[in-house]
Amino acid sequence: MKEGVYAILKAKFLVSQDSVNNWGVIVFLVFLSLVMIANIHFFESKLTKIVKLQGEIKELRSEFVDVRSRLMQLRMESSVSKKMEEIEIYPSDVPPVRIKVVKSENN
Repeated sequence: MKEGVYAILKAKFLVSQDSVNNWGVIVFLVFLSLVMIANIHFFESKLTKIVKLQGEIKELRSEFVDVRSRLMQLRMESSVSKKMEEIEIYPSDVPPVRIKVVKSENN
């Protein structure tokens, strides 16, 4: 047991005669580790982008609701009449009259 641990610490498995197989496994494990690190980095960058976009969505949605409520307020008849009174245009006291146009058959 002591000799096995000592051989691993001295890295004899890398310089022995059948070390080609060991190097292949080591290169494969290093490559696999690099692929996993790259994948995790890609995932985290996408996750950060998603969180940022969700924050923008919330902000835009609240802005939309605010603008829509202000628009509804401005479209109310009382608001329009107040704005018109400021520039001295008042509602008419006389109701509107319907005008009928009769087409003649000669034209």
